[in-house]
Amino acid sequence: MVSKRASVVLTLLSLSPGAPVLFDQIVDELWADRSMANARNALQANVGRLRKFLKMVSGLDGDSLVRTVGSGYVLDIPPNAVDAHRFVELADTGAALARHNPVEAMARLEEALMLWRGPALLDTCDGLRCRVQAACLEERRITAYEDLTAVRLRIDAERVPLAELRQLALEHSGRERLSELLMLALYRDGRQAEALEVFHGARRRLADDLGLEPGRGLHRAYQAILTQDDVLGEPRQALLHAGQ
Repeated sequence: MVSKRASVVLTLLSLSPGAPVLFDQIVDELWADRSMANARNALQANVGRLRKFLKMVSGLDGDSLVRTVGSGYVLDIPPNAVDAHRFVELADTGAALARHNPVEAMARLEEALMLWRGPALLDTCDGLRCRVQAACLEERRITAYEDLTAVRLRIDAERVPLAELRQLALEHSGRERLSELLMLALYRDGRQAEALEVFHGARRRLADDLGLEPGRGLHRAYQAILTQDDVLGEPRQALLHAGQ
């Protein structure tokens, strides 16, 4: 195992593969809370440990993987070798395909979300730069989940995990799109009353937490469900009755 500080160095370099990260930026990430007279030497020691670790796990030359370039270090690997970059690439591709090729979009978004194994940058996000990047990745994960849910509703509503979607809508109450998707998923499952209650719950939380009213998207979904607008598609219950 590599030390936590060496892991932080690897994380910082992995966030910008192929691009130099300055010594001072890494030092600030590692020891921002205290002044160190020998910070540069301590950094070099951690980079040395990291190089040994990378050689052990990859069989490649650690000095070639983590190169010293001018006043910084660079991780000399392609971006798609890093899960975070691969995730963003797949999520962006899936989002772009959603309108014209939902089946392919669903495959890309599912592949993107399968790369997640837990919270972003777990155990390495004490410093400011890692915290910011972790927050950005978490935000992008929720967006990808929203995109995937929307595509699944277009293709096959039964593929939407309602319990998981409901939990995320509660955890991220400020994201109205999650509540809107939950309302549609419940409606398509033949649960109109529950779908309407999601709107009222979201409205209460927005008012209590942010002092806001739901946006147009939520209001449109609410009105469409109230009137059973054809744009929502047939509820599953209605489809079952039609097939009998």
